[in-house]
Amino acid sequence: MRETLDALETALLESVDASTKRFVETVGGLAAGQVAGETLIPPWTRGHVITHVARAADSLCRLLEGARTGTEIPQYASMAAREEEIEAGAGRPVAALLDDVIESAARFDSAVRALPQEAWWRRVRLRTGELRTPGSLVATRVRELEVHHADLAAGYAFGDVPEAAARFVIDDVIGALEKRDGVPGMRIEATDVDLVRDIGAGGGPLVRGPLGDLLAWITGRGQAAVGLSVSGAQGVPDAPYWI
Repeated sequence: MRETLDALETALLESVDASTKRFVETVGGLAAGQVAGETLIPPWTRGHVITHVARAADSLCRLLEGARTGTEIPQYASMAAREEEIEAGAGRPVAALLDDVIESAARFDSAVRALPQEAWWRRVRLRTGELRTPGSLVATRVRELEVHHADLAAGYAFGDVPEAAARFVIDDVIGALEKRDGVPGMRIEATDVDLVRDIGAGGGPLVRGPLGDLLAWITGRGQAAVGLSVSGAQGVPDAPYWI
């Protein structure tokens, strides 16, 4: 095991830790009746979203174990098994959901820190078929926590996502899109921070707005992106499908 992580890995893990703490605080503050409440991604309830965040951590642990051992371990046994796990956990009490999030987050942190040097260069396969290195899986964990935290619709919005985390997520999504054919060219530009990114081949419409709204839009939560404008198109286009 390495004695230290490099600067990028450390920054990503610090972001995961901060994102986890915020998510845990929100989950812990839910009343019993709020677990079944609506989210930004219906038909999932808050219980579904929270359970998914926990099971997603465990799925990344499986991929990290594959990187550690040099063997191919599926992220999920099957998509049906993934859905069954989420459904089975969605109706649990707040205390059980909270414990699950905390314990699964600790397993993920331990799995990352246990990786030997050579494992950081091995590629593992996400359920989408995309190949990733362990460092990018840490960025994926930031994405899971921050996007789904806002999805809970429980007082934490996309505009509350810290700038560094929002940048991690936006770049993670764009990185996934770069590996696909036929992604329409467009550009995004934040109006409140210094961020300009091309999507696809670039060119095409220019979508502008606050960083939080761009984050909501690019992750497919258009209903939460109310502050965007566009030039080069009649209206703000749908973001390219990325997952």
